Amino acid sequence: MPNESDEGQRDDIGALGALAEPTRRALYEYVVDQREWVGRERAADAVGIQRGIAAHHLDRLVDAGLLEVDYQRLSGRQGPGAGRPAKVYRRAPEEFGVSLPARHYELAGRLLAVAADRSRHDGTPIDATIAEAAREEGRLIGTAARARLGRRSGRATRRARLFDELRARGYEPETRADGVTVLHNCPFHRLAQEHTELICGMNLCVLDGVLGELEDLGLKAELEPEAGYCCVRLHDL
Repeated sequence: MPNESDEGQRDDIGALGALAEPTRRALYEYVVDQREWVGRERAADAVGIQRGIAAHHLDRLVDAGLLEVDYQRLSGRQGPGAGRPAKVYRRAPEEFGVSLPARHYELAGRLLAVAADRSRHDGTPIDATIAEAAREEGRLIGTAARARLGRRSGRATRRARLFDELRARGYEPETRADGVTVLHNCPFHRLAQEHTELICGMNLCVLDGVLGELEDLGLKAELEPEAGYCCVRLHDL
């Protein structure tokens, strides 16, 4: 069954793919630059195309989630004789981002910001607040995964659910013949290269939190850095 994170990634790719068509991208950029509601005729004139063609592309951008739509009387008149409201467009508030392979720098930034705030507020050493924030995030992931499992799911099913969650977050897990699960991709790759001890420790705490929440997996997370892999590996207990 598709994971919500998988679907979100596909949605982002689809949304950004809508901008590959040159006319559609020109319309999008024009609407964004106006910083106000823009009607079809105005947008069509701006990029030099027919109104009907502009309407088609603008509505495709709405379907992709890149623009939002409203209906307004562009004449400024009110009451009888003012005419029907026209369809108008402006940039949608949603954010889109795609990286290949998958990276989650926003998550790393959020965890570090939460940890810094806690450390400043109560004087707890920053290392401790980073570990706490990371484990909390892992528990949230584990709780969501557990909710998708049946009450009497066996260990194999629970492990499969874990690996689905890790895949959805870009870790690319693979269980080798020796039983060790390696993670082929690090979602925090650049940060881990520049701040290895800090980011790898945070990553370990996230995965510890996931394992602890899912329970009865028979797995433990350990730091085992090796070039070409995430720094964490999963071992049988």
